[in-house]
Amino acid sequence: MEAIAAIIESNREKSVGHEQVTIPAKDGEIATHILTPDGAGPWPAIIVYMDALAIRPALIAMAARLAGDGYVVLLPDLLYRFGRYEPLDPIMVFAGDFRAVIGPMMATTDNHKAAEDTKALLAYLDTRGDVAGPKIGVVGFCMGGGMALTAAGVFPDRVAAAASFHGGNLATDAATSPHLLAPAIKAEVYVAGADKDHSYPPEMAERLGAALTDAGVTHRAEIYAGAAHGWMKPDFAIYDEAAAERGWREMFALFDRTLR
Repeated sequence: MEAIAAIIESNREKSVGHEQVTIPAKDGEIATHILTPDGAGPWPAIIVYMDALAIRPALIAMAARLAGDGYVVLLPDLLYRFGRYEPLDPIMVFAGDFRAVIGPMMATTDNHKAAEDTKALLAYLDTRGDVAGPKIGVVGFCMGGGMALTAAGVFPDRVAAAASFHGGNLATDAATSPHLLAPAIKAEVYVAGADKDHSYPPEMAERLGAALTDAGVTHRAEIYAGAAHGWMKPDFAIYDEAAAERGWREMFALFDRTLR
């Protein structure tokens, strides 16, 4: 797809490094892609929390774009509890019964399990000589949006910045709802939702915003007009380049002012 090709070409021009490691965690081993900038570093680190369409070229390209801006980026496969799977094509998945495909995969994880995995990822980052300091950034997309906010609440002394793009179920009655952790968050938070996203309706946005405000969290929450759930993903049929570039600008600005 043209959007993915453009990201990959941009990353190639910046000589982004790419390695794969297996990180031991409480429930198993996390296959993790690591994208690094050109040079010796050290660099600030960012963890990218995946969407439910699993690890695939588009996600790796997006992580590499972050690395090209000067970050060590971890892209862990948080669906490892599901077992082995072939890379998914989102357009084909959404053309059929997508719930039947991704439902069983999503059922193997949640925000609290992702937080347990984050503990292992942080321990791994601490072993790398090219990572600068203990403070990191986190960003999540769709399913990963709630995981990123949860990581900020569970590891407040490590997470300096947290971003959620088209994250769903960010403020619900569930025990795993990220908004419940607002009082613990020390990070600066950016939340981007869409006005065409049933997983993040206006009342949920208001509930999350109130929780962050009441807790004194430095944050900004926006609704992208005309965008749909998943607009940041270049391999989604509803990919919105203008909205996506706006999201990237916000993401880079957040990480640059909190991690540099």
